[in-house]
Amino acid sequence: MKKLKLFFKISFFCFLSFLVLYIGIYIYAFFSPKLELTNLGKIFIYDQNENMIYQGSGSSDWISLNDISDNLKNAVISVEDKNFYNHHGFDYLRIIKAFYSLIKNKSITEGASTISQQYIKNMYLTFDQTWSRKIEEAFLTIELEVHYSKDSILEGYLNTINYGEGNYGIEDASRYYFNKSSKDLTLEEAIMLAGIPKNPSNFNPVSDYDECIKRAKIVAKTMVKNGYITEDEYNNLYKNHINIYGKRRQNNSQMIMYYQDAVLNELESIKQVPKSLMESGGLKIYTVFDMDAEQKMEENILNEMGSQNDLEVASMMINPKTGGIIALTGGLNYAKSQYNRATQAKRQVGSTMKPFLYYGALENGLVSSSLFKSEPTTFNFADNKTYSPNNYNQIYANKDITMAAAIAYSDNVYAVKTHLFLGMDTLTKTAKRAGIIEDLPENPSLALGTTELSMFDFANGYQTLANNGDNLDLFFIKKVEDLEGNILYERKLKHDYVLNSNDVYILNEMLTSTSNSAFNDYTTPTALSLASRMSRKYALKTGTTNTDSWSVGYTPDLLMLVWIGNDESKEIDSKASVYGKEIWLNTMEDYLENKDEHWFTKPTNVIGVVKDAINGENNLQSKNNTLFYFVKGSELAIPINEGEKKSN
Repeated sequence: MKKLKLFFKISFFCFLSFLVLYIGIYIYAFFSPKLELTNLGKIFIYDQNENMIYQGSGSSDWISLNDISDNLKNAVISVEDKNFYNHHGFDYLRIIKAFYSLIKNKSITEGASTISQQYIKNMYLTFDQTWSRKIEEAFLTIELEVHYSKDSILEGYLNTINYGEGNYGIEDASRYYFNKSSKDLTLEEAIMLAGIPKNPSNFNPVSDYDECIKRAKIVAKTMVKNGYITEDEYNNLYKNHINIYGKRRQNNSQMIMYYQDAVLNELESIKQVPKSLMESGGLKIYTVFDMDAEQKMEENILNEMGSQNDLEVASMMINPKTGGIIALTGGLNYAKSQYNRATQAKRQVGSTMKPFLYYGALENGLVSSSLFKSEPTTFNFADNKTYSPNNYNQIYANKDITMAAAIAYSDNVYAVKTHLFLGMDTLTKTAKRAGIIEDLPENPSLALGTTELSMFDFANGYQTLANNGDNLDLFFIKKVEDLEGNILYERKLKHDYVLNSNDVYILNEMLTSTSNSAFNDYTTPTALSLASRMSRKYALKTGTTNTDSWSVGYTPDLLMLVWIGNDESKEIDSKASVYGKEIWLNTMEDYLENKDEHWFTKPTNVIGVVKDAINGENNLQSKNNTLFYFVKGSELAIPINEGEKKSN
């Protein structure tokens, strides 16, 4: 009996202590500064002129609870927190049930977070599971409840929650997915949106329509259970496909979201920006994005490819002087596929690898007029292994040609002979120095671009060629601020001259041969069809494999890469190469129109000598004469390379 009385006394004391503590916390919370709701969850992305191109949420799109569909509110409360209007921040019955479930099943099978708790987590806290974070969540939830009405909390939650595809807030989501205000949502549309926050990446109808509908039916089932809709209404849901709009109000670009995704991905790697702000918002992100470049690129892609179903595209436009990526697309239509082929896919780069080979050749004693014979050749290696590269359409000179001509025609035999003459490690080391991160294998076919690279990685190397040998890391973000204007991060330009500027200049001059009519001979340069429409001088290299087509070219002011292919790596035909070259030239021309023409400054110890484009001879009567460039003294080098004899 004494033990029982002691137990009751201890229990009563604990209960009283808890009650005093609980009331004390509420009183402390009541006198604490009021949490600001309408400034939460903001993520703003600006272009290079500080014009806003993306808004995650914010007061300009903050919509009153009275202007939100009752269907949406009912669906959210039903699936997220059915007792929302009856508790004070915590649903203790759900907590007990969740605890019981944890003991019974030895795993968490149902959550107990209320809308108030979720709101606090999304807006203020990181998502780690430490006890300190949970205690902070509990206190902030109490603060929220004592300062705001339930309607105000629900309004704030619906205006800031993540609805996928870069939409934060119900109004943004409603207009993006259904092209209407949230007050006009149908029952089916409202239920679909209510299901998205559980997994914004996978449950939104643009990413996966079928998964979105499966989730919507789960939401609808809770609405039946909680008396918001009838069983008959449930049974008649989603019998017809729901039309999805999938476009942003600010512009009609199908591709701009690829850039925005890349920006947010880069943001995660910036250590100076707190993770809590990345998760909850409250950031101004200033990028180098150029809307004019993006729109011209997209327009030319769609003009060339239209609604092609069997081909995809990736493209990047870069300011080589800074490394800033001013435009990007990772596919034809973001609404159909969010897979970013510019940053995520790895593809064979084909002959666009050759400039790195020929830079290595220049650095190791060969010159722009060095000769190798273009003819069918089988290379023999140890263990009876052989390699027989083929030229495009089996077209061979069957004579000696210059390095400049080999670039103009994209001659594969010349490239492999050069690769083996130098030693296969020369190309791998050159590419690494230029900025290509991927480890490249030392094999004979590397010179022909058989190794797969991501466009982003490949562009790192080309940026160095387009910037006189100065390797600058590619980037999207130049500055990040919080909402008060405090600078959290600002990019600093760091120069790294990794290649010899003399040899880079000579290489860039040789890359103009791809559109130079002086190289018309047994075949034509690979980009000669573009020459009549070029308003200025371009360094350009194309590359085609059975499955991939690339066009990469630049001036000192602009570097652009275009890839055409398909996600299944199926064989492509010649139209892919045509698309790529047309997109590249038309976009470059459109963007650079009315801008001053610049070309690379010739170093003082580089000279130009008129030679025959094909055989490199000093023949003033030749119809194929063009300027070759040399480091002073090397123009006297014997044009026939003795390595030619050793390679056969």
